[in-house]
Amino acid sequence: MFNQYHKMVNWLLRGLFIFMLGACSRAETPVQKQLADKQPDIKSQSPVVLVLGIAQDAGYPQANCEKEQCKKYWQGEEHARYVSSIALVDPLSQSAWLFDATPDFKHQLKMLKIQYPESTLRGIFLTHAHIGHYTGLMQLGHEVMGASGVPVYAMPQMTTFLQTNGPWSQLVHYGNISLQPLHADQAINLTPEISVTPFIVPHRDEYSETVGYNIQSSDSSLLYIPDINKWEVWNRSIENEIRKVHFALLDGTFYDANELPGRNMTEIPHPFIQESLDRFSSLPLSEKKKIMFIHFNHTNPLILDSPEREYVEKLGYRVAKEGDKIKL
Repeated sequence: MFNQYHKMVNWLLRGLFIFMLGACSRAETPVQKQLADKQPDIKSQSPVVLVLGIAQDAGYPQANCEKEQCKKYWQGEEHARYVSSIALVDPLSQSAWLFDATPDFKHQLKMLKIQYPESTLRGIFLTHAHIGHYTGLMQLGHEVMGASGVPVYAMPQMTTFLQTNGPWSQLVHYGNISLQPLHADQAINLTPEISVTPFIVPHRDEYSETVGYNIQSSDSSLLYIPDINKWEVWNRSIENEIRKVHFALLDGTFYDANELPGRNMTEIPHPFIQESLDRFSSLPLSEKKKIMFIHFNHTNPLILDSPEREYVEKLGYRVAKEGDKIKL
């Protein structure tokens, strides 16, 4: 009886010892936990495109707008939407680049800092010389930030425009910005893993050429075309360009041809959302899911929650929202 009891106690003690040994091997000391927390999460170190704005050049609401869409803002039922812009963020190098400097630059820079407080602005890529895409550069001037040598990447005509027209020429003269030349279809390597390639698109080029961008990481790629006249007047197939990338942020300025009564829509050509839906209807769902519409006029129902927005999303497309993050 005693021998059996002794054996049972030994067995229990041995089991308890093995359990405690296993528990100790799994437990982390405070120092071990601190070191584990500092180990980089590979996925979290991937480049990210952050949507900073979704509206057409004049934002939402527009000045002097009394349309139903704008009344929702004036009556406190809706919040403002910033002008279309995206940020490319590289957590690994703690760097960020803006695509276009909009009239909402100060808000968008703050949004970037809140989302990625460790990131440093390393440059700004411009698409063209329409008011929603470059006028935010004034915030870099000595009246505001007094920035020093911020790289501004621009095509040849855009560069000349900034050099020869005030107040932008003052930014150059005071060294607030440092103009970096771009050339169509020639990549700029931002890091060993990230490159940006501009390409010409047809648009109303009163002051400069207009470009879209292909943003390429080691694992993914994104097409950014906030402004273009019509898909059919481009010398490239938009469908082929979509197939080459993983994500495509495309011009969605107007929903249809009836959006601006009394205005000649041929004077402000963009691909209507309805035209894009018709053109892309034969694409497989996998390709449609790549497409995110952006750059909405204040009259476009997609800029707010609406039946039209729900319809577009049910077809498989995405509608850009401020704060959207796309991991590359």
